[in-house]
Amino acid sequence: MRIDIITVLPELLKSPFEASILKRAIEKGIVEVHTHNLRDYTDLSYNQIDDYQFGGGAGMVMMIEPIDKCITALKQSRDYDEIIYMTPDGETLNQKIANSMSLLNNVIILCGHYKGVDQRVRDAFITREISIGDYVLSGGELGAAVLCDAIIRLIPGVLSNETSALTDTFQDNLLAPPVYTRPAEYKGMKVPEILLSGNFPKIEKWREDQAQERTERLRPDLLK
Repeated sequence: MRIDIITVLPELLKSPFEASILKRAIEKGIVEVHTHNLRDYTDLSYNQIDDYQFGGGAGMVMMIEPIDKCITALKQSRDYDEIIYMTPDGETLNQKIANSMSLLNNVIILCGHYKGVDQRVRDAFITREISIGDYVLSGGELGAAVLCDAIIRLIPGVLSNETSALTDTFQDNLLAPPVYTRPAEYKGMKVPEILLSGNFPKIEKWREDQAQERTERLRPDLLK
């Protein structure tokens, strides 16, 4: 998979891809992540990429021309499955979306700023709009990093144990069951006996029951 991120703050996106699982996925050649500074695609003085909105009102708006130039340049090299705009009013990211996007080959992610982008960008270029929650950030970079992490960890070969992702919270619309490790008893707190029994069919049934119970108690909306 190749992910191209269009941003006005490329330095903000360095750290997430220079550590842990994402770094390992890039080093293995499983995924490519490239950032593109939108200011490199403007001819205006001071590398301007935003302007006042027509009709008045507070806040600046990202202009269509530099975004058009950047997307057009990227599309000359390859076809893209999705061109995503990170925006608070997009569809809320969930595990189902991450699962489906992990199967794509080439993706562009546009990070919004200020009051957003000229609506013509959304009408002409964007194929999907995604939000990471009902709140506003100062820019779309952190949301883009969250989206990339959610997608990349699902790609075969990224996780050391590929079955791990299949038992994550939200897979099958259930919360994950509780997990324990050594020691079996700590300050009077004991690991459930069933997990020490070695009876794997019963352990699996216990985990299924726990996942169901936790979901009903903590996130009943997932079961609707």
